[in-house]
Amino acid sequence: MTTTTPPVTLDDVRDAAARLKGVAHRTPVLRSRTLDELVGAEVFLKCENFQRVGAFKFRGAYNAASRLTHEQLGRGIAAYSSGNHAQAVALAARELGTTAVIVMPEDAPPSKRAATEGYGAEIVTYDRYTGDRVAIAEALAAERGLALIPPYEHPHVMAGQGTAALELLEEVGELGALLTPVGGGGLMAGSATVAKGLYPEIRMIGVEPEAGDDTKRSLEAGRRVSIPVPLTIADGQALHIPGELTFSVNRRLVDEIALVADDEIRDAMRFAFERLKIVVEPSGATPLAALLTGRAEALPRRVGVIVSGGNVDAARFAELCGNRA
Repeated sequence: MTTTTPPVTLDDVRDAAARLKGVAHRTPVLRSRTLDELVGAEVFLKCENFQRVGAFKFRGAYNAASRLTHEQLGRGIAAYSSGNHAQAVALAARELGTTAVIVMPEDAPPSKRAATEGYGAEIVTYDRYTGDRVAIAEALAAERGLALIPPYEHPHVMAGQGTAALELLEEVGELGALLTPVGGGGLMAGSATVAKGLYPEIRMIGVEPEAGDDTKRSLEAGRRVSIPVPLTIADGQALHIPGELTFSVNRRLVDEIALVADDEIRDAMRFAFERLKIVVEPSGATPLAALLTGRAEALPRRVGVIVSGGNVDAARFAELCGNRA
């Protein structure tokens, strides 16, 4: 008999939590009576928009980078990202006394690029609709001798991301369901590993934009399915195929995927701002949109949500959340 060892375990996440203690923020959990009444459940929002760099990505990036050898750190780190992982790797590199080179799409949000450069990283751009960011980053890392830290296809990255769910469950106890955004799948893989490890009956609900339903299609097909690069305001979820490692976890542990439209994401961002008094970027608002629209059906009494980030500049936020005609 042969067994397959999962790429990330509950112990891996606990180990990552110990490594991140005092480095990553332990982000707040918010409640809203209005939200509870609208949804018909007790909702607990884990607000990773208050994390360092403004998103959960710092957890995985630092967990992975901090495990590099002295020699690897001396040569530097490479990564590819549309924004949040870029910032996370750049900050992790600075914290660890090394340098970072980030492959970013030309149309990445200007605020995310500026923040990445502000942490001291070098930016190399590409066209997301014609270029292969993984191939570009791998070639760059090989040429310069850099350690490549991908945004989700890495066990230490997945373990680091899972610490957000670990903190949430430590604080609020057992939940009947946990909703997270799904892009490449690292946050979901880490979160599902923790949640199912602690509470096997919990429902893991991923949320994707309608235009970027690669994970939903992949779960239905039982294999990874590629789609055209999606056009959606949720830039952090504008991916065409789930990660191989992340999908190997999520196909076992994810119970369902809900889809939300861009206008519903805008409404969720506006609700978060007006009623919760927090700024959430489009990708971070997708689980909240799923709750507010009823896309996540038959919810249990206690529901957790990972609000994954808040990196959106003022002009873009005003554009997205302004009153629709």
